[in-house]
Amino acid sequence: MSALVTDAKRAQLLANNREADPVPVVRLFTPDAHATWLLASLDPADDDTAHGLIDLGIGMPELGMVKLSDLASIVGPQGQPVMRDCYLQPTRRLSEYLRLAEENGSMTD
Repeated sequence: MSALVTDAKRAQLLANNREADPVPVVRLFTPDAHATWLLASLDPADDDTAHGLIDLGIGMPELGMVKLSDLASIVGPQGQPVMRDCYLQPTRRLSEYLRLAEENGSMTD
């Protein structure tokens, strides 16, 4: 699971748990299945449940929760695992990413 979320990003996700509208910390994606998770916080109770914007590539992005352990076990149709976007530089709060994704039917950046 450390390949999905580094220790430094995990600390940021945990710190964001206190924020009402945090800036996202981690973007995970399936390179062969068009699914994206823009994660903003992590539940300190289990250190596995993340909250953020979920876009499964079906035109219905929404805020939700996902287990990092579940994401670590996903393999796409061409055998590609979920990967972390190492170049993410968030410029907006989570609510703004949600608004834009709802307008466009998917996450655009």
